[in-house]
Amino acid sequence: MDQVTKYIAVGRRKEAVARVRLIPGKGDIVVNRRPFEKYFLRETDRIIVTQPLVVTNNSNKYDVFANLSGGGMTGQAGALRHGISRALILAEPAF
Repeated sequence: MDQVTKYIAVGRRKEAVARVRLIPGKGDIVVNRRPFEKYFLRETDRIIVTQPLVVTNNSNKYDVFANLSGGGMTGQAGALRHGISRALILAEPAF
């Protein structure tokens, strides 16, 4: 069996909690088993979520799988951003 490298992190904001798995891939983001475009309907929330990947030029390098709970949509977007940032630090400590 081929061992896949995964980076797991937790992000929090207000009452929202995001459990994030970062896996080498082509840039897909899945939130609660849905594409993130279908989960976050507001463009502002989608920008918040993708910010760490865009800033580090990793938008097409990793797939993100996240489970979100608690809080509102903007709080969940912030928690997901936090979780992605922490996972990226585990993946590439230079960040």
